[in-house]
Amino acid sequence: MFENLQDRLGSILNGLTGRGALSEADVSAALREVRRALLEADVALEVVRSFTDRVREKAVGAEVLKSIKPGQMVVKIVHDELIEMLGSEGESIDLNAPAPVVIMMVGLQGSGKTTTTAKIANRMKTRDRKKVLMASLDTRRPAAQEQLRQLGVQTGVDTLPVIAGQSPTDIAARAVQAARLGGHDIVILDTAGRTHIDEPLMVEMADIKKKSNPHEILLVADSLTGQDAVNLARNFDERVGITGLVLTRMDGDGRGGAALSMRAVTGKPIKLIGVGEKMGELEEFHPRRIADRILGMGDIVSLVEKAAENIDAEKAAAMAAKMAKGKFDLNDLADQIGQMQKMGGMGGIMGMMPGMSGMKDKMAAAGLDDKVFKRQLAIISSMTKAERSNPDLLKHSRKKRIAAGSGTDASDINKLLKMHRQMADMMKMMGGKGKGGMMKQMMGGLASKMGLGGMGGMGGMPDLSSLDPKQLEALQKQAEAAGLGKPGGLPGLGSGMPGLGGAKLPGLGGGFPGLPGLPKKK
Repeated sequence: MFENLQDRLGSILNGLTGRGALSEADVSAALREVRRALLEADVALEVVRSFTDRVREKAVGAEVLKSIKPGQMVVKIVHDELIEMLGSEGESIDLNAPAPVVIMMVGLQGSGKTTTTAKIANRMKTRDRKKVLMASLDTRRPAAQEQLRQLGVQTGVDTLPVIAGQSPTDIAARAVQAARLGGHDIVILDTAGRTHIDEPLMVEMADIKKKSNPHEILLVADSLTGQDAVNLARNFDERVGITGLVLTRMDGDGRGGAALSMRAVTGKPIKLIGVGEKMGELEEFHPRRIADRILGMGDIVSLVEKAAENIDAEKAAAMAAKMAKGKFDLNDLADQIGQMQKMGGMGGIMGMMPGMSGMKDKMAAAGLDDKVFKRQLAIISSMTKAERSNPDLLKHSRKKRIAAGSGTDASDINKLLKMHRQMADMMKMMGGKGKGGMMKQMMGGLASKMGLGGMGGMGGMPDLSSLDPKQLEALQKQAEAAGLGKPGGLPGLGSGMPGLGGAKLPGLGGGFPGLPGLPKKK
């Protein structure tokens, strides 16, 4: 969502950090570029003007211009102001009210209200163990009422039966009564939308609010709305009085201005963001993490949370045990690729890692994307159980059969086998004898430091700090021989472990789960 803005701001601020000293003219020139970048990202003019004025006021002070690293001070100020613009702290939906808690969903037609209603209901049912009732108030569009009913069946959430001829306010009153009688904790009202804001819509919203007395009124807005987002948010807030925002399609390739503008104009928090079409693809909004991503600082916390949600602890522990013994077959490689895909693929992972956002362009230029992983999984899936456990069985005739079954050719299979062989050699070396084996010394990393138990089994987060210089040098030579210690050591290019070319995560002992990159020698 914020890729274009991230690239622009990154290049502007990198120009500042590379200088030894800054003048007031340097800061003003950089802020002009920041202003242009924000406007191009569809951030509202009034928001941009307020943002740059606040940054300028702090950035031209004596404390910055005379500091040891003035460029970094300016980056910190921009970062802090971005967080302030997005809302200092993330806020979740408030359920602190007598049951049934009424949540009213408002917004324009096509913004994703009905799907978001079902996502929120599903989230509260599965995560918060709440009994939820959904009700469609869109009497003008019977298809919307049927859509909500089907989503209720899909998620196992109760929906209010439709009675023909009832007005939206009557349905709202009936929904609250039905929720009270049915022992529901929460009732979510999916109101009607329009293609644009009009007076009858606002009157209807006000009547529903008066009748149902909602505890939360959430404005659902498409994050691709652009400059119109400000007028939309302001109108709904003035006429209905919203308590929070939900932004949909945050996984799109839009410019992200709506997220920055709506919070600043209304002063109401962004509570949730939709990051996909599936029912589980709804996330809480964390201003600090979004600001970190916009400025290319990564989002390690979200990455760890995503890993913890998607990694099977038992399978991870079994993988760790095998790797500690130096065993690594094609089933293990397929598991690692599958785990990576669950976490958003290589692009999704890199977007959350500090300093790695630029690598995505290089990967794309090299023709390396998540299609490579799909191709590798197709090859492994076309093998027999014996072949996956013992790749040495793969001679010419078997490769020919596998290529036909997976829609690939022999060169793709050879690249995969070379990558696996290099990884297996590394596992044997790391699981070798002497002081309990290098793997045992190096395992720990993320799993122990983050308290995520079996997470290290994804390949472990090697903690190289425990090795002496001779061990480290031996490991480095082995890695370079396998093509792992160099930039570009990426899967699908015959260059070894699906790693990040030696990238380290600050303070986490080096490497990434399943992507054990090694640090370069200084």
